Amino acid sequence: MVQIRTSQQRGHANHGWLDSYHSFSFANYYDPNWMGFSVLRVINEDVIAPGQGFGMHSHADMEIITYVLQGNLAHKDSLGNVEVIHQGHVQRMTAGTGITHSEFNASDAESVHLLQIWILPNQQGLTPSYEDKYFEDAQKQNQWCLLASQNGENNSLIVHQDMTLFAAKLIERKELEYALKQDRSAYLQVASGRVEINQKLLNTGDAAMFDNAQTIQITAIDDAEILLFDLPAV
Repeated sequence: MVQIRTSQQRGHANHGWLDSYHSFSFANYYDPNWMGFSVLRVINEDVIAPGQGFGMHSHADMEIITYVLQGNLAHKDSLGNVEVIHQGHVQRMTAGTGITHSEFNASDAESVHLLQIWILPNQQGLTPSYEDKYFEDAQKQNQWCLLASQNGENNSLIVHQDMTLFAAKLIERKELEYALKQDRSAYLQVASGRVEINQKLLNTGDAAMFDNAQTIQITAIDDAEILLFDLPAV
């Protein structure tokens, strides 16, 4: 089965300095039908104005992934990490017993565009930790690039959950497949461009959800960037 959720069906909040779309219930957006998908709890598409950002705030018992689509994001946290992450960088924080961090647009002239992703961990009370890695566009060009996994295979980020996260950047008319195994679910997010997925057209910001064994067939209508989460069965 394939379920489509369009960009316009997401929650939306524009705070001036922050323009945010929520795939699932978050902050003031609440929909009991959209509390998450499998262990995927949050996908927020955020555009942060120049020089603006989130001051120090805390998280616990959550795996937090930041995927930068455009611009530069300045990060500080209570573990002592001070980083600026750019387009192509993917950051993972294990909040565990508690972590405090801030995220600001590092530019005074250009917006930063990112996806903030929360994954429910497979255990509570983990030791907080942080890592970020840079993935070149060539690694994603018309192929799946493994960004995160439970075991950190192929130099991916380590996420404390039975899931894998892939990204791909497809050139117009290129095709790609993903074989979803039995007793697994998948969530596919279109970060940019337009794609046809199992003969259904998806635009930027749209998502498709899959369950059980099937082949996901993707054709890029335009140049496109997509993320795919392979998750425990819903």
